[in-house]
Amino acid sequence: MSHQPTAVNTDAAPAPVGPYNQAVRAGDLLFCSGQIALDPESGEMVGGGDVEAETRQVLTNLQAVLAAAGTTAERVVRTTVFLVDLKDFSRVNALYAEVFGAAVSPARACVAVAALPRGARVEIDAIALLG
Repeated sequence: MSHQPTAVNTDAAPAPVGPYNQAVRAGDLLFCSGQIALDPESGEMVGGGDVEAETRQVLTNLQAVLAAAGTTAERVVRTTVFLVDLKDFSRVNALYAEVFGAAVSPARACVAVAALPRGARVEIDAIALLG
């Protein structure tokens, strides 16, 4: 496997809204950019402000990026969860556990932020193993 960084992008997840890729493959690691609740086809936010609906879309988008790189949620070793309101933690955490709770759960940080792009309430990024 080449150690030269390469971009990973898929139509199954929202197109980047800036000068970045959905993920970058570097050696045996995949660095996934943060995902918010954008619909991949329309590019519009989903959930209408419902943090659970947003979280489901975020996790779907993230899994699509992982799949495009040939890996899965079970191979994720690190995540960061960004929340506009820490009162949403338990609801986001329950949905997060459905995706990342079956194998060894990834190391994780969860931070409160003042705002997220497009008015999102949650964003999640990840680092995963390849190969």
